[in-house]
Amino acid sequence: MNIVALAGGVGGAKLVDGLAEILPGDFLTVVVNSGDDFDHFGLRVCPDLDTVCYTLAGIANPDTGWGRNDETWNALENVELLGGPTWFRLGDRDLGVHLERSRLLAEGKSLSEICLWFCSRWDIKHLILPMTDDRVSTLVHSDEGELPFQDYFVRRRCEPEVSGFEFVGSSTAIPAPGVLKAVNEADLIIICPSNPWVSIDPILAVPGLREKIVENIHRQVVIAVSPIIKGETIKGPAAKMFREMGITPSAASVADHYGSIESGGLLSGYVIDNLDAGEQASMERLLIPIKITNTIMKNKLDRINLAREVLAFGRKLFSHRESPSRKDDDHN
Repeated sequence: MNIVALAGGVGGAKLVDGLAEILPGDFLTVVVNSGDDFDHFGLRVCPDLDTVCYTLAGIANPDTGWGRNDETWNALENVELLGGPTWFRLGDRDLGVHLERSRLLAEGKSLSEICLWFCSRWDIKHLILPMTDDRVSTLVHSDEGELPFQDYFVRRRCEPEVSGFEFVGSSTAIPAPGVLKAVNEADLIIICPSNPWVSIDPILAVPGLREKIVENIHRQVVIAVSPIIKGETIKGPAAKMFREMGITPSAASVADHYGSIESGGLLSGYVIDNLDAGEQASMERLLIPIKITNTIMKNKLDRINLAREVLAFGRKLFSHRESPSRKDDDHN
């Protein structure tokens, strides 16, 4: 099966890591959110893209999930000494990546070209692509006004109350080279357990991307893994965002966000955690198969096990799609 994963943030990177441990390089393409990219100290910083790449390269900080392992902070300490901004933590190793990316961008290289080059240097075998080479910036509408995403997420620590999101530049953005081809040729599309509002929605906002998935919806399988467990998230503000916009945070709410094929949405299958097994009955209205398993990824083995479960679920749904006369007798 050809597989495309849509990912952003630590949760997305963890599942992608599990998938990469199982799948040969030619069978997995990861499309990563770039809506939270921004310029800092005159350098282009790509948090989600770097988190995915660092994780696959085995050089991510195991404690935070973001940034580099064995990091030092000499540059930032000197910035602080000189009275500069230190709210966004850039370690020395991390800083080297942003310096080289910014240099290559200034030379005219595209973000996707640079990502491919970095992946080759890090010995990453799978295809990692930003959603677009164009600049798309997530803007958070909040009770403190409109905030650039990193100001909301890092500087303000997600404290402002949100009322909506805007993806500035998305209407004129073009999917990065290879993205639409990968989506078009995919048998299974996996929406990782990333924040639906600010990690997955920016990807789907790039013109042509959601449309391509919808176009192929009856020959592909699209599975989402819920990032919300028992009304909360393992990491990040997704549950808080749901609450502030008047939506009860739950696995069912995430499923409603993406929508089922039957309702004109995207999902042909959905994966929820064992702790949310009680929600299965409330999601029967979606008319899609539900897989219940452990989705909490505390270690490498958890990542691989969840990836195996998702892939097996996807293959089963794909097999049933190829043989429509067969009845799906296993929804858990």
